[in-house]
Amino acid sequence: MKSSNELKVLLHSIHKKSYPAYKSLKGTYDFLSYRLSIDHVQGDPFASPSAVSLLIPHRTAGFPASYYESFHTRTALEDFLTRLFCQQTERYSFKARGSGKSGLISVSQCGQEILSRTSVEIAEKAICVRFHVGFPARGRTIDAEALETIIFDYLPQAVRKSFYYKNLDAAKVKEVFYLAEDQYAIRQELKKRELVAFIADGSVLPRESGVSQKPMKNSVPFHSPESQAVVLDLPHRGKLRGMGISKGITLIVGGGYHGKSTLLNALELGVYNHIPGDGREYVITDETALKLRAEDGRCIKNTDISLFINDLPNKKDTHHFTTEDASGSTSQAANIIEGIQAGSTVFLIDEDTSATNFMVRDEFMQQVIKREKEPITPFLERARDLYETAGISTILVAGSSGSYFHIADTILQMDCYRTLDITARVKELCRQYPSPALKAPAFCMPGFQDRIFADIPSGRSNNRKMRGKYDGFKLKVHDKDTLLLNKTTVDLRYVEQLQDIEQTRALGYLLKYSLEHYPGQKISLTRLVQTLEKQLKESGFQFLFSGSYIPAGLALPRIQEIYACFNRYRG
Repeated sequence: MKSSNELKVLLHSIHKKSYPAYKSLKGTYDFLSYRLSIDHVQGDPFASPSAVSLLIPHRTAGFPASYYESFHTRTALEDFLTRLFCQQTERYSFKARGSGKSGLISVSQCGQEILSRTSVEIAEKAICVRFHVGFPARGRTIDAEALETIIFDYLPQAVRKSFYYKNLDAAKVKEVFYLAEDQYAIRQELKKRELVAFIADGSVLPRESGVSQKPMKNSVPFHSPESQAVVLDLPHRGKLRGMGISKGITLIVGGGYHGKSTLLNALELGVYNHIPGDGREYVITDETALKLRAEDGRCIKNTDISLFINDLPNKKDTHHFTTEDASGSTSQAANIIEGIQAGSTVFLIDEDTSATNFMVRDEFMQQVIKREKEPITPFLERARDLYETAGISTILVAGSSGSYFHIADTILQMDCYRTLDITARVKELCRQYPSPALKAPAFCMPGFQDRIFADIPSGRSNNRKMRGKYDGFKLKVHDKDTLLLNKTTVDLRYVEQLQDIEQTRALGYLLKYSLEHYPGQKISLTRLVQTLEKQLKESGFQFLFSGSYIPAGLALPRIQEIYACFNRYRG
């Protein structure tokens, strides 16, 4: 390891040289109170910016050890420090002007959710900070003086104001810690009380706009109906009243624009913890909950959808169903089966994004098209069994069909963003209307064939056509909804609980790693995901990069999204 003075000498020696001379800076430098590492140097000023990391010892940072002892409080503190460092570096980004990305200082941009990221990682002895810097140039000539200003002036100021506990507002740091502990306590209470979700009174559910997840100003705060109210005693907040949604089948109804989908959206994102002031910080959902929808055109591989679809006219086997272009009903059926395989115990469904013929068939239609001519067993006829046999609850937004009233355990009405419990009144009305004929075939859990994810020939094969085909996959991620692995696109538009492009990038690396590290082997998807989950818990993202530096810009996805990504890979 070199000293910071040696870095200055190196900078002076390459000033005004050709841009590739920047490569000589790669290495680690001692700045006394922290270490700075230049992990990767960009090839030219227009390429992706250089990767830089900092290592700040705990004795220098000075945060109380209790704030990062457990995973949930550590993740919350890492998230807080990432946001703080991002705010500080934004003041200096592009101050060093030049060509291309000269002067850029790029730190992970966080949304309203608290995610475990590679941007800031609190380890046993130090805090590791990862970010990117655009090394300055005039044309393609090195501007080392500008880089010296970034490294020796801008960064030290940002570090002192972001990672030194003595310089921070202790009350704000404590608030982050307290909230993380309270959110964890609520998740534990869900399990004890047989609940799938909790929404605190006073929560702000509506969002600012379709492109902003910040809370809407002057919106109607949530208030639980008395019949559904529970009071939780939290370690720091104390007693907190709100609505507890019990296991079983919950129906959310109401007129258009009254808040049904807003409530469901809050529940689907309640699988993540939220930051203080978000309005949804006390909206907590079972962390396995999965938002389901129809997904026309997706690929399906060797999936048992016979629980919902049988006897197709083309004699296609629905016990081992495969297609490159699924319909709305077959895609929704596959999404449910894949959700079960991923361990989800709560399904979240909005009628508006579902296949109508998959959700329900009314009496009149059943008279016109006899059951033996209809290959689809609608979800209406399976939801009860899914709960009673498989322990999977359903929260369903319905607006057009009353058939679900007969099987629902709880019925909530949204009326001008106010929540009413109308279960008793609707059950009374149900007596006046005949229950829909439920004549589904006997319920049988789908058979998981332990389907093969990959049967990949070795890249070292003597066959020239195969040699190298599976080595060195090139990954590109341009947005949250899509990743490109070589020439194969993985479409994640309808994986609606993915909230950050950094989660998508992490999924891409997990998929890339899986394809590159199992050549010549057959491995089932279940075993593969279990192996990845174990490695993520034991070493974080380190195992993906073979001992080289871990890049900034990765966020941990849930197991449900890993399954979703791998199931949608067409390779």
